[in-house]
Amino acid sequence: MSEKVTNKTVFFNPFSKNNPVIVQVLGICSVLAVTAKLEPAIVMGLSVIAVLAFSNVIISLIRSTIPTSIRIIVQLVVVAGLVIIVSELLKAYAYEVSVQLSVFIGLIITNCILMGRLEAFAMANRPWPSFLDGVGNGIGYTIILIIVGFFRELLGSGTLLGYQVVPKSFYEAGYVNNGLMILPPMALIVVACIIWVHRSLHKELQEP
Repeated sequence: MSEKVTNKTVFFNPFSKNNPVIVQVLGICSVLAVTAKLEPAIVMGLSVIAVLAFSNVIISLIRSTIPTSIRIIVQLVVVAGLVIIVSELLKAYAYEVSVQLSVFIGLIITNCILMGRLEAFAMANRPWPSFLDGVGNGIGYTIILIIVGFFRELLGSGTLLGYQVVPKSFYEAGYVNNGLMILPPMALIVVACIIWVHRSLHKELQEP
């Protein structure tokens, strides 16, 4: 297989066929925690894309110099440094969103998607494929966050990105927001529905 095709596969596979959330079932905790509203879900997704892409590149560049016995520690230090930078940038330029995300930006450090890609891919591949892998997996993660956040905010609050989208006439006619949608258990149910639809479309992912 050519390098071009390989890079294309590395980048696009996490979008659907090998999605880190609905196929590998990684990063579920943050999906449950930050998707009550669409805006923090988008910001969290972008943050993970940035941290995952650049940590993959850094680890790929220094992989041959990392002693095997401390590779996890080195990976954590690289991720922690990038997370601190992202956290400070959010506080400086998107303070309200950073408050909504609270500790969850810091918990990117423990996101198993990052550690999984660093260990499984960046430690064995060159910087450019590692960058594509990081961006691809970050986008795959973000897609799920956006879908879950879209339905939870729309059905739970009647808004999207803070703007009212359910007409006032609906409420006057008796429509009531579904308060359950803004609770974490409903995020798990929405993710389960996405997994069900995804595996219905991709028969090869179904267990025999």
